[in-house]
Amino acid sequence: MSTNINPDGLPNLQELEKLANQFFKSVKGVSQNEPAPSFPANGFSPVGSQISDIPTGNGFADGLFSHHPQSVPVSGVGASPSAINQGDVINLNNPQTSFEDPGLTATHSPVSQPSVNPFNITDLSTTSFNALPYQQEQSFEHELQQVLSQLIQVPPVPQIPVKPEAVATPPSFYFLKSFPAQLTVPGNTGASGLVKPPFDVNIVRQDFPILKEIVNSKQLVWLDNAATTQKPKQVIDRISYFYEHENSNIHRATHELAARATDAYEGARKKVQQFLNAGSVNEIIFVRGATEAINLVAKSWGEQNLNAGDEIIVSHLEHHANIVPWQQLATKKDLKIKVIPVDDDGQIIIEEYVKLLNPKTKLVAFTQVSNALGTVTPARQIVSLAHLAGAKVLVDGAQSVSHMPVDVQALDADWFVFSGHKVFGPTGIGVLYGKEDLLNQTQPWQGGGNMIVDVTFEHTRYHNAPGRFEAGTGNIADAVGLGAAIDYVTRLGMHNIAQYEHYLLVYATQLLKEVPGLRLIGTAADKASVLSFVLEGYKTEEVGAELNKHGIAVRSGHHCAQPILRRFGLESTVRPSLAFYNTCAEVDLLAHVLHSLKK
Repeated sequence: MSTNINPDGLPNLQELEKLANQFFKSVKGVSQNEPAPSFPANGFSPVGSQISDIPTGNGFADGLFSHHPQSVPVSGVGASPSAINQGDVINLNNPQTSFEDPGLTATHSPVSQPSVNPFNITDLSTTSFNALPYQQEQSFEHELQQVLSQLIQVPPVPQIPVKPEAVATPPSFYFLKSFPAQLTVPGNTGASGLVKPPFDVNIVRQDFPILKEIVNSKQLVWLDNAATTQKPKQVIDRISYFYEHENSNIHRATHELAARATDAYEGARKKVQQFLNAGSVNEIIFVRGATEAINLVAKSWGEQNLNAGDEIIVSHLEHHANIVPWQQLATKKDLKIKVIPVDDDGQIIIEEYVKLLNPKTKLVAFTQVSNALGTVTPARQIVSLAHLAGAKVLVDGAQSVSHMPVDVQALDADWFVFSGHKVFGPTGIGVLYGKEDLLNQTQPWQGGGNMIVDVTFEHTRYHNAPGRFEAGTGNIADAVGLGAAIDYVTRLGMHNIAQYEHYLLVYATQLLKEVPGLRLIGTAADKASVLSFVLEGYKTEEVGAELNKHGIAVRSGHHCAQPILRRFGLESTVRPSLAFYNTCAEVDLLAHVLHSLKK
């Protein structure tokens, strides 16, 4: 194609107008009843055509192009293909151009009937309309655009007016329901009032390979985080790297691998110290988990320091792991166990706790977060009151370390315990924190290699902490893996994790309250992201089995916390428990299945 050139070096606009009108008359798919669009001599107007053939109302949102095959949008016919995503909010009194619409992808192809193929493209279902689809078929259109680009600049496409209430809300994190006053966190909303997530959960989920797992033909929805958390690839890879490049026993040899393994193991101890804000690495002892840590204290310090008539206080919220070791010790040494009661919301009654304290109280052992109800206890207050009574304090942090920042120096507990697998680390590894002087005054509970300074047949001298409590070859690789897990959550930020999970808990709580016949167990104002419930007409195991059919993993049972469930007249509950990689969409699915059960 060629055009006459004016003396000023520009193409003749009259010839250009004529060519443009010939071009649009030749385009298939434009209604024969409407006038062909034309270019005015003074410029280019992409929005000047008729729109009489474009349907309005719900028909536009519901497959308009399949119902109106002659209204396939092309440049100049008035409506943008992106309007297919706008529903009824498109303003037909101010139609927009479809010229240059990169937002339209193959999944939103407006042509749904194979028989309607005005552009002679073989497979419209796989075609991306980021450019005008007929460019490949009519070469003169390329030349036309080249000429136009030298003469004019296409104005930016104005935004389609949208009513605020009609905006479609992304499903990943925005909570549209109002928050209960006692659960709101101020200062984190935008101008629209919607919550701003502290991180992109969809990016975070890419780090957890198991979340792509298919269960019963459904994608896994892991809502059993209170039992165990899933592991990011960074943790999995770190353990593999240890066995591939560092595997050796520690502290016992001068060769290279022993040095690597020792550095990795002790490096993990340093990470735990910083994670808990402990005063020294010597206060961090690696054990199998929180259960072993509690047993260690009971069978070392407890055996050494408690005597007949002494009293131990636990709370009604405790996991069996923080009840049974003290019962065993009480039976053996004639001790007395007292229990702090809770109210109907599952909150510790501080006034009743104060009444239990007396000069015979030697130990208070309690959980920072209930594994069965999610209740967050007033830990600092409980510790302080116990110390005023002259008692030592052990805090079970198995459920708290994955949900909130922990500062053992601020908490001032004498011991703090947690399990690695609850905080996105491996199983079979955990931590006992203890105040250094107290640990060094406590007899070891196991004897063997690695925990001694000198051994004769007459006498043995023990290392100070932590070595005196780490007899034999420990779980070296998984300690290193725990260090990698701590690296991961530290990079995300425990404050960010706590904030995200709080909002997710509020969202889930409101949805579950709307399920007919569902009774939430544990409604404390201060909760971690644990929900327990019973559903009228169903056994808990039946609910769990139905959820499993949809790929949803929850715990159904007594959660190793029978005393607190019996406090509410129950033997078991269904317990969804949330982590920072869970989403509102997963909560929606949970609620949908529960509603379907009631129907």
